[in-house]
This record gives sequence, structure tokens and C-alpha cells, in this order.
Amino acid sequence: MYLGIDLGTSEVKVLLLAGDGSVVGTAGTPFTVSRPKPRWSEQNPLDWWDGTRAALFRLREKYPAEFAQVRGIGLSGQMHGAVLLDSTDRVLRPAILWNDMRSDKECAELYERAPHLHEIAGNLAMPGFTAPKLLWVRHNEPDIFAQTACVLLPKDYLRMHLTGTKVSDPSDAAGTLWLDVARRDWSDELLAACGMSRQQMPSLAEGSEPSGTLLPELAAELGLRDDVIVAAGGGDNAASAVGIGATEPGDGFLSLGTSGVLCVVGDRFRPNPTSAVHAFCHAIPDRWHQMSVVLSAASCLRWVCKLTSTDEPTLLAEVEALPAEVLTTAPLFLPYLSGERTPHNDPYAQGVFFGMTHATDRALLGYSVLEGVTLALTDGLDALQSAGTQTRALSMLGGGARSAYWGQMFADAFNTPTRTHGGGETGAALGAARLGWLAAGGDPAVVLAKPSVKQEFSPDGERHLVLRQRLKGFRELYQHVRPLFDVSRPRLI
Repeated sequence: MYLGIDLGTSEVKVLLLAGDGSVVGTAGTPFTVSRPKPRWSEQNPLDWWDGTRAALFRLREKYPAEFAQVRGIGLSGQMHGAVLLDSTDRVLRPAILWNDMRSDKECAELYERAPHLHEIAGNLAMPGFTAPKLLWVRHNEPDIFAQTACVLLPKDYLRMHLTGTKVSDPSDAAGTLWLDVARRDWSDELLAACGMSRQQMPSLAEGSEPSGTLLPELAAELGLRDDVIVAAGGGDNAASAVGIGATEPGDGFLSLGTSGVLCVVGDRFRPNPTSAVHAFCHAIPDRWHQMSVVLSAASCLRWVCKLTSTDEPTLLAEVEALPAEVLTTAPLFLPYLSGERTPHNDPYAQGVFFGMTHATDRALLGYSVLEGVTLALTDGLDALQSAGTQTRALSMLGGGARSAYWGQMFADAFNTPTRTHGGGETGAALGAARLGWLAAGGDPAVVLAKPSVKQEFSPDGERHLVLRQRLKGFRELYQHVRPLFDVSRPRLI
């Protein structure tokens, strides 16, 4: 048996994987996000570990015999978060998360301090990334910055509790802006630009390689052998790619979680920062991937359900019942509830409904939200394609992938087949378990097999033309309202 641990923003999920590739079961613990100030987003790392322990014990209780056979553990997690530790490994402050927008001014400063940032890191400086966060701490919390002996990414904080080691992997480290992404190693130049050094970084291992073994006392508490291997693991998107077998050039997926991600695998480093496209390392050796990211995806659906006092199944049923002729009268929706990355790199962007009338009801608002997220991700696909990235089909992952209606909408908007797989909602946790299996000696040809297709959606040419016209209005709307978001925004290179 192999265990995957995926530390998300809203939940930590643990997954038990059998040696025949089947998922035995899962368990999870939910989290909330603290927003003490506008545009801030934080969580307490101690809550992550407590939640992970609780989920592991629930999984063991449900499957005691299978759990006892675990031989490898893999880790996946939300990227970019900054966990600051002192010399005794004490957490110095709440972790600043990937969707925290406070460090936009530090992004501009980073360009001045690191003129070769684009060539080395392959990405624009964005507030969600780790490096600008540390510059913000340096300026605003100098006492904490002075005490910072190590910076860990979220999943790597869990590893420290599991193994006692401080290790990361290139796929997650690529989201810090401190990694030389082509060389898959820390960049001393980029670290120095933030007043930091390699000594404050964890060591690096490829995601499918061992990073340590379980601490003996923890293994005994869980009822496991103390020689259980813990893989280096990967960032959530790289782990999701492993989960659906996206390991060869041209393989791609669409992840619909709190954020939305389009990811396509390649066999070399191909940066395109001018379009706010991310170029990161994959969680397996000799692979990279390009990504476009929107910061609010399925979270927009949860938001509009709360706004209209309903639940997702009810709202989706109302949306699906709408006649086709009224869809072009739905308001346009900019889904920028937490700012935006691709293609705008705009931390000041905000959500907007445009075009409401007395005839606008809850179902039309629901449709607008689904469409708005779809159009934002189509914007991202266009950015990927302008960088030369092509894919034949896209696998759908995450909670949003449960909606066949949404899956068809993406196929129509992208003019590309989309597909779901059995257990697709377990993508990152499944990928983490697969990485644990590889680290324990699994055969890549067996471990990385693509799961069977559950459902495939073929694009409708007529709907594609309608959605392209809606995309034109969507883009024009953003350009019109952009100056109103915040007139004090700094100019980012």
C-alpha cells in the first residue's frame, strides 16, 4: 500500500493506494483561511499538521489492515506559501498563502534587485509567489525576518513533522522565484536579491526520490514500520499531472479547485513570462510544464451559492435547465475575486457582474459564474498557445470536474476535447501516492499509467463561436474597468 497526502487550501486529503493501482479509500480534514486585512490570506501551519494527523487516524480506522501495509508516502500541497521557522523550528508567524496579494510593491522591487529574474526563474514576479512575500516580511516585520532560519513550503512543513528532514522538490520550489528552473537547483543570485542564502533553504530531491523515512515515534503511533519511505513529492499541479499520467510532452490537464489551472507537459524549459504563463519543473526528472493560472475557479461557484442562499447541486440543476436562447443575455462575470494571474498579472483585479436586468435571476447568475471562469481559463489557453504550447485533449480534475455541464462548456470554449477519469477528484492526492510508490521502488511504466476515461466531451462548433464572441466582451469589460480597481497600482515590468 502507498499513501498520498495532499495539503490543499480548503482541505488536507489523505489517500490509500493499493499495489494494483486502485484507490482503497480517502479521508480529509477541512481548513479555513484567515483574512485579517484586505488582500491578505493566511493559515496556521500547526493546523495543517493537526489536520493531517486527524485524517491519517481516520483513514487507519476505516482500513486498518490495508493501512498497516503502507510502504511509501508521497506529499503534494498548495504552492508558494511561506512557512517561516526560527533556529529551533518554531513557526514565527502565520503562513502567507498563494492567493495573498499584499506584496505587489515588492514584486516591482524584486525586478530591480534581480535583473535576470525572467531568464533564471522563467516567471513573472507575482504577489502570490514566495520571494516577494519574504521581501514584504523584511520591510514590515524586520524582527521576524531576522529570526528566520529556514523557509519551507506548505507540504514540506508536513514532511518535517513526518521525517524530521527539511527537503523540497523542484516542482514546488519553482514557485518560489528562488529556483534556477532549467538547472533544477536554488539560485544564489535570486536568493541574495531577497537578502537570503542557500543555508535558509531546504535541500532538494526529485519528486519521485526518497526524502527520508518516518520518525520512529510517529511510525509507532500510526502502527506503521519505521522504514516507510517518504518521497520528495510535488506541488499540487505537478502531483495532479502524475495522478492522471500526464508525464509525456503534450499531455495536459485542467484543474478546477479553489483556483483554476491549465497545465501542459514538456521535455524542456520553455519560459514565456510576458504572457504571465508559468514555466515550472515537473515532479518527475527531465520534465517541465507550462501553466496558466486563474486564482478563483470552483471557489467562485461556492461564493455565488452562498450569495444566493443555495447549494451547488441545486444551482447547477437550475443552470442546466436554462434554455439555450437566454444564455447570451446572461451578465458577463469577471471571476477575479482574489486578483488574477494569467494573462493579466493583476493583484488588484476584482470580481464584476456586468449587464444585469430585472430578468436576471439566480440561474442566470450561476451560468454567468460558470461561463466567467471558463472564459478566464480560455484567456489562459490562448496565452499558452501563443507560447507555442499545443495539446490534443485536456483531462479535468478537481471538484469542478464533477459537473458534466461545465465539462462540455470547457470543450466548447477551448475547441478541444475534455475528459474526466474515474476518481479524478483525487488527482493530487493520487499523484502524491504514486510518487511515494516510485520512491519505494515502483516501476514507472506501471505506476504512471493513465487512468481509464470516464467521460469525454467533444467541442460543439456553433457554441464555440458564441463563446468566442462572449470572450471578446469579457476581455473588453476587463480593460474598461481595470483603471477603477486601484489607481495606486505600481507599474510591473
